[in-house]
Amino acid sequence: MPKMIYVNLPVRDLAVATRFYEAVGCRKNEQFSDHQASSMVWSDTITFQLLSHDYFSTFTPKKIADAHATTEVLLALTRDSREEVDAIVAAAAASGGKADIREPQDMGWLYTRAFEDPDGHVFEAISADMDAMPAGMKE
Repeated sequence: MPKMIYVNLPVRDLAVATRFYEAVGCRKNEQFSDHQASSMVWSDTITFQLLSHDYFSTFTPKKIADAHATTEVLLALTRDSREEVDAIVAAAAASGGKADIREPQDMGWLYTRAFEDPDGHVFEAISADMDAMPAGMKE
């Protein structure tokens, strides 16, 4: 079995969050989704488990962070090109998220932009041309 990651995220409105994650390129896995959770597949090895606050709270005794007020995690998603970075950020903004929550970074060989989902979870979209990385940065 390949090593996989399931990122469990608390969301206030499951339907809104599900539509957002579909808009940025995930597909919903109905087998692991119900009225409390949406299983949003990003790749063969990465899935975002969107959980209603009530359901999420059954997994932890800690208070759920308000991601609009504090950053609990920064999730980086690779894209194949600068155009794909721009496209995912545009899709995020068009579907209830916030685009460019910090200045985009353009190092020539590395291009990044950051966005938030409707619940304030922070994502960074990254495109890198490793062959164009400056020699001093390579091993």
